Amino acid sequence: MNASFEKIDPNLVPKRKLYTGAEIPAVGLGTFGSDRFTADQIAEAVLGAVEIGYRHIDCAAVYGNEKEIGVSLQKAMKSGIKREELWVTSKLWNNKHGEEDVIPTCKQTLKDLQLDYLDLYLIHWPFPNHHGVGVDVNARDPHAVPYIHENYMKTWRQMEKLVELGLVRNIGTSNMTIPKLNLLLRDAKIKPAANEMELHPHFQQLEFFQFCIDKAILPIGFSPIGSPTRPDRDKTPDDTVDIEDPVIVRIAKRLNVHPAVVCVKWAEQRGQVPIPFSIRPNEYLSNLKAVVVDPLTDEEMQEIAGIDKNNRLIKGQVFLWESAKDWPDLWDLDGKIASL
Repeated sequence: MNASFEKIDPNLVPKRKLYTGAEIPAVGLGTFGSDRFTADQIAEAVLGAVEIGYRHIDCAAVYGNEKEIGVSLQKAMKSGIKREELWVTSKLWNNKHGEEDVIPTCKQTLKDLQLDYLDLYLIHWPFPNHHGVGVDVNARDPHAVPYIHENYMKTWRQMEKLVELGLVRNIGTSNMTIPKLNLLLRDAKIKPAANEMELHPHFQQLEFFQFCIDKAILPIGFSPIGSPTRPDRDKTPDDTVDIEDPVIVRIAKRLNVHPAVVCVKWAEQRGQVPIPFSIRPNEYLSNLKAVVVDPLTDEEMQEIAGIDKNNRLIKGQVFLWESAKDWPDLWDLDGKIASL
């Protein structure tokens, strides 16, 4: 498929070691295509990305493309790539938090991806709030609730069982906050190995990032280049654009690369695992190559540290409960978990 493209030796791609001892490639391919790309397009990108050297694929049931991605993974493995060379992540969606749903849902993901186990399984959001396809950003599901730790722990216990059953090698969280993670760390038998969170130069989450590092929870960063293809409902007039930042643009000119590549370099050198998304071979090749050649200088890393604008792009408004004031209620910005 990508015969004309340069290949990157997977052994040159840095890895991060989880507290469990597992090693995860330090850059992955995201597979959330929003409403802009079809499942077949994304599956084709997965196969092409593996062909050029990717070994880390970040999936989720709610993306609606795991069955197609499973076909690509099988093709890749039939071409000679061993299962143990791949790192595949998936996520439990909000409407499957029930104790009776977690294990069957994971098994369905494994069936769709045509795998015997997942390297990492995350709880996608910390509450069971769901929304219909294409709903307006101001929509409110009457069944939506704030974070309820007792209920979350019931879900987490089932995640722990998945590890015990051998269906999942590592478990983790996504879209969490420090107060919520502190409760989970207090009560979990198997601690989260990773937390997937929005991380890019204009939203560096300094305190939360360091918290994860200190607790041996690997930060995996989604939207590493500022998510230009995120759903329109998630866009607001106040959003800033990382790849247009003068510092990023200037560094990109020095390296003769696209500004997005600078964002990926920064993320990997900082110590997080970025999962940029693209269906275009030249783009996903550039994102992988970013972590093996031409590192940013210490001065450039310091410059990028200075452009943080605290600009959260994925605010999660569609998950708000009816009595919630606004999206900050989801993120515990005052250090307290919001309630009804």
